[in-house]
Amino acid sequence: MQQIIECVPNFSEGRDSSIIKQITDEIESVEGIRLLNVDPGKATNRTVVTFVGDPKAVVQAAFRAIKKAGEVIDMSRHTGEHPRMGATDVCPLIPVANITMEETAEYAQQLARLVGEDLQIPVYLYEHAQKNKLRNNLSVIRAGEYEGFFKKIKLPEWQPDFGPQEFDAKRGATVIGARDFLIAYNVNLNTTSTRRANAIAFDVREAGRTKTENGKPVLDENGKAINVPGSLKSVKAIGWFIEEYGVAQISMNLTNIGVTPLHIAFDEVCKKADARGIRVTGSELVGLVPLQSMIDAGKYFLEKQQRSTGVSEKELVRIAIKSMGLDELSPFNPEERIIEYLLKDKSDSKLINTTLTDFADETASESPAPGGGSISAYVGALGISLATMVANLSSHKKGWDERWSEFSDWADKGQHYKNELMKLVDADTKAFNRIMAAMSLSKSNEEEKKVRKQAIQEATKFAIEVPFKVMQLSYESMYVIKAMAETGNPNSVSDAGVGALCARSAVMGAFMNVRINASGYDDKNYVDDIITKGKEIENKTIALEAEILKIVNEKIGM
Repeated sequence: MQQIIECVPNFSEGRDSSIIKQITDEIESVEGIRLLNVDPGKATNRTVVTFVGDPKAVVQAAFRAIKKAGEVIDMSRHTGEHPRMGATDVCPLIPVANITMEETAEYAQQLARLVGEDLQIPVYLYEHAQKNKLRNNLSVIRAGEYEGFFKKIKLPEWQPDFGPQEFDAKRGATVIGARDFLIAYNVNLNTTSTRRANAIAFDVREAGRTKTENGKPVLDENGKAINVPGSLKSVKAIGWFIEEYGVAQISMNLTNIGVTPLHIAFDEVCKKADARGIRVTGSELVGLVPLQSMIDAGKYFLEKQQRSTGVSEKELVRIAIKSMGLDELSPFNPEERIIEYLLKDKSDSKLINTTLTDFADETASESPAPGGGSISAYVGALGISLATMVANLSSHKKGWDERWSEFSDWADKGQHYKNELMKLVDADTKAFNRIMAAMSLSKSNEEEKKVRKQAIQEATKFAIEVPFKVMQLSYESMYVIKAMAETGNPNSVSDAGVGALCARSAVMGAFMNVRINASGYDDKNYVDDIITKGKEIENKTIALEAEILKIVNEKIGM
């Protein structure tokens, strides 16, 4: 499986688009690299670039970008709100898929060596790429910033890991490392006071502040200053004033979103700001964010309102944006800011992204796909969608307030089944196309015939597994449908009944596809096993449908 690394270099130029483009052009010149995001900031005079690719391509693209940045950026003239020490200030590598942190750290070290030796730029390693734990923290390395590094680099303890022990006035120095996924996040305040913003930052950041009395540090029995930790673990924060927007911000790095998620950081800043008589007006993300962070945030804020969390992914993302005011300072387009959306292969969802009319037209055309398998998956998705609707209506029903959480949980389960079945709509058509592609392979000699037969068998097995998965999911979804028929809003019991009919049709239709595809598969033991399991699911489905329809018809009463 392909290894994927993300690289998020920060360049000390956020105002001149022509300079930024020269750097990003170098990144895009490397084959196998996908540029995901370019996020310039005028006040910080800094651009955060995000790109992904296989490790070797990422190292090459990062090297070219660092080289070009050193040519087009003059640090001796640079000013900006953000701490910085070089034209390419920091360049982290982040493991994304099929690669360990240890492997990623090795690639970071390779890049650092190239930059230091080939470009003669002083390079410091940080985070997982740095073995010396006394200098693996970015803020410690960068302390003193550009202006202070002319003296700092001469100190024995600050000799660069790679490159000359001379500070380059034009290019500065660069920090390269490997780290976990980090979210750069700014929270907007209704004040212009940097001092008050910093006070809130010290309240929340893990490092906290030095304890003082009468303006003097309080010392422990050993004469060391006593530190008061902040309220958020794995969070770095400072306060600053952004002239471009006319507001102060809390600028945070969330270094472990498993420990402190985005929504918790936002809410905690709101609490600390309110305690100091300041209001949070919104926030902004710098660069990209994982989809799960937005989904978790959407659910968090819905739960605070005692509203059902079993809504669509799109709605959860919208709730997250509005709740945290991510669109206060500039538009927030999820398709451009959520990493999974940028990496998504649109061919994987070609059918489900069409209109209902286009889907029906394509099904009715002379093309053999989409066929019965895709339709079965879609019918199953519609069935569980009806039950999810009943759950959401029940969660918000007047007089049922104490039961909102119960129905929210059912709606969450329904959304899961719906999402998985929707994926299988396109997967079934892709399975058919794989068989057609395998059958079109050349068979002019014995070796080619062998390769072709193997490809056909592999494609056929995939074409069996997809509709069988439709059967499993559609059958399992019927327990949500049954629960909604039994306990859901009685005014919507007929919707649960229609959902059961859809789920039954999905199971039986998918089983037809399993059987017809299994007839072309050579492994008879596998075929016998899958058909036996399929018949069992079909029989259970028919029985469960009868139970649900009995409940529905008794409640309708006519």
